Amino acid sequence: MSGWIIAGLVAVYLFNSVKIVKEYERVVIFRLGRVLKEAKGPGVIFVFWPIDQARIISLRLVALDVPAQDIITKDNVSVKVNAVVYFRVMDPVSAIIEVQNFQYATSQMAQTTLRSVIGEMELDELLSQREMINDKLQTILDKQTDPWGIKVSNVEVKDVDISENLKRAMARQAEAERERRAKIIASEGEFQAAAKICDAAKLMQEYPMALQLRYLQTLVEIGNTNNTTTLFPIPIDIFDAFKKIAQK
Repeated sequence: MSGWIIAGLVAVYLFNSVKIVKEYERVVIFRLGRVLKEAKGPGVIFVFWPIDQARIISLRLVALDVPAQDIITKDNVSVKVNAVVYFRVMDPVSAIIEVQNFQYATSQMAQTTLRSVIGEMELDELLSQREMINDKLQTILDKQTDPWGIKVSNVEVKDVDISENLKRAMARQAEAERERRAKIIASEGEFQAAAKICDAAKLMQEYPMALQLRYLQTLVEIGNTNNTTTLFPIPIDIFDAFKKIAQK
């Protein structure tokens, strides 16, 4: 009878020692306090309590939300910036051994790095060079978390919040900039039109008949637009006599 009891206890112990590890999980085992070199899984593994102690680590991609940070930019503008960090555990053993809580440590590192990088930039750079900022944040975070067995795959700055007074000032600046561009374009148009008129005047001076043809074309255009208008064409050469009298 005692043999059956012992066999039953052994069977129950072995049954409780069997662990099923999912495809996206790995198990870090401490045997008598010493960690095994490689994590176990996926599939069926044995954890012999109390000799072994197991820690389950997920290898799936984690989207970590970085809370909004109050930051003063290089040009002394106060902004609130939040971001999201995408990372995954590549080495489960290092993630357990090297840091107490790898997810919390990554979150704190992301907040510190975000404040440091944004503080070195001006507001215009922050608003216009979002891709460059994301790449810089990802590079710094990936380098800092690499000893923990963590791979930071992407960092995205989600929102940049500025004060209402600054928004109105930026709107006035943008409006003034658009007005400046409109005036420059209008001035360039006037300059090009004046240059073309000068070229036409020189051409008509070289070929006087062109002025006569233009005069006749103008009469045709006036006749088409206002049919009730009566026109008396006067040859332009008749004004030469008055011109000679004036010169004498």
